[in-house]
Amino acid sequence: MKLNTLVDKASIKKPKRVGRGIGSGTGKTSGAGHKGQKSRSGVAIKGFEGGQMPLHRRLPKRGFKNRFRTEYSVINIGDIDKAINNKKIDAKKTITNEDFFSAGLIRNKNVLVKILGKGKTNHPLNLKVDKASKSAIKLISDNKGKIDYNEKVQDTDKKISKEEKVKNTEKKPVKKKK
Repeated sequence: MKLNTLVDKASIKKPKRVGRGIGSGTGKTSGAGHKGQKSRSGVAIKGFEGGQMPLHRRLPKRGFKNRFRTEYSVINIGDIDKAINNKKIDAKKTITNEDFFSAGLIRNKNVLVKILGKGKTNHPLNLKVDKASKSAIKLISDNKGKIDYNEKVQDTDKKISKEEKVKNTEKKPVKKKK
């Protein structure tokens, strides 16, 4: 046996050839049966239940997804402590998104990070994050650590109430021509 004679039989399996005569077993109608919608090309009957009201229409609508939401990657203090104990994060320097990413606590360096207070730590943490819960701030300050907040990239405009919007869009009187 030599390396150049080894063959993986599974990788060279031939594809099924349809429409190649009676003897092949998939000749004539190519395994699609006779007539009807499913034998034609370009058919997708997903969710169709033979005329019965489909499940996705029987169930009520629920909630909505806010297009303007800000999503945060959440990190618990216990997870940070675990990463420090495993020497994935250096507790003596300021911990940023890059450190969380390299430790595997977040999946993307460019996401907004929020620290939550689940777990315990004995290290004085210096964090630079986007947001932190009250319990996390209390835990960090108790251990003589501090939290710095990142500058917000997006300038959020002043929120306008519905009444103000209506006042701004009211029709101005039109001057009549003489």
